[in-house]
Amino acid sequence: MNQSDLPLQAIVPDSSAGRRFDAVLAELFPDYSRSRLSAWIKSGDALLDGHEARPRDPVRGGETVTLAVVLDIQTHSEPEDISLEVLYEDEHVIVIDKPAGLVVHPGAGNPTGTLVNALLHRDPSLNALPRAGIVHRLDKDTSGVMVVARTLPAHTALVEQLSSREVHRQYLAVVVGALVSGGTARFAIDRHPRDRIRMAVREDGRDAVTHYRLRERFRAHTLLECRLETGRTHQIRVHMQHLKHPIVGDPLYGGPLKLPKGATDALIESLRGFKRQALHAETLEFAHPITGEPVRCSAPMPADMQALVRTLHDDTAAAAEKAR
Repeated sequence: MNQSDLPLQAIVPDSSAGRRFDAVLAELFPDYSRSRLSAWIKSGDALLDGHEARPRDPVRGGETVTLAVVLDIQTHSEPEDISLEVLYEDEHVIVIDKPAGLVVHPGAGNPTGTLVNALLHRDPSLNALPRAGIVHRLDKDTSGVMVVARTLPAHTALVEQLSSREVHRQYLAVVVGALVSGGTARFAIDRHPRDRIRMAVREDGRDAVTHYRLRERFRAHTLLECRLETGRTHQIRVHMQHLKHPIVGDPLYGGPLKLPKGATDALIESLRGFKRQALHAETLEFAHPITGEPVRCSAPMPADMQALVRTLHDDTAAAAEKAR
């Protein structure tokens, strides 16, 4: 999708008589978000019978609605030839396995070398989409599955699926402590009151729900399967810290390194050497934004997390052998 002149036209159905212009417009052009359509009404690019109207103005029915706009460049970052692991791709979406260490959006500290730069190199037309089609994000040092929209209709549909909690997002996390059962963390999250880099559990925060269950239990750690019901910034990391089971290696929420009593040299080296949060987006499921067909993509744990889990397993086995 390049920059394109629409113009698009539709007839207001008689059954919509008396309703607000902006509400009717959203039904006539569902490929575009309500905020975008509202902006076009206010800029005079969405016309009612050839005339400008206000969003709240009522329609009579039978009028011709015209969209005469240009899809401007939304993303101004430079394309860069950065390799991407693509799990699924068609003309509407791309699903990738993001490596740990790759920043998603350019920012003050990372103007280049980001996922956005890589996506624009792979598909230059993504510059016409907000954030190059990215509809959700992973932290820099979290690996795993992400979906990116390639068209505006796909972008709108995926954003709606995410906001209505219809996208299944499953993560793997290695946490401190040997949990005995899974559960659900329901703690509201918002910015930390003093440290603006961090998030925190707050009574006045936004609703946040994480379901977790045991994938494998070790002597003093647990491999958890976490499913997001909501998608707040740092949600799993903050919830696990609040439950007193922070994610191994987490530089913001992990706290001081804790070594289990009698840990093997290999485990000590592995825990000390793991310098990022041991968190991986394993599976993503969503309805295809155009066809409605289910799409399910999974990515294996990256090598560093696999090595950590193997070392934890071996340490647990060695402790059991000693206890005999």
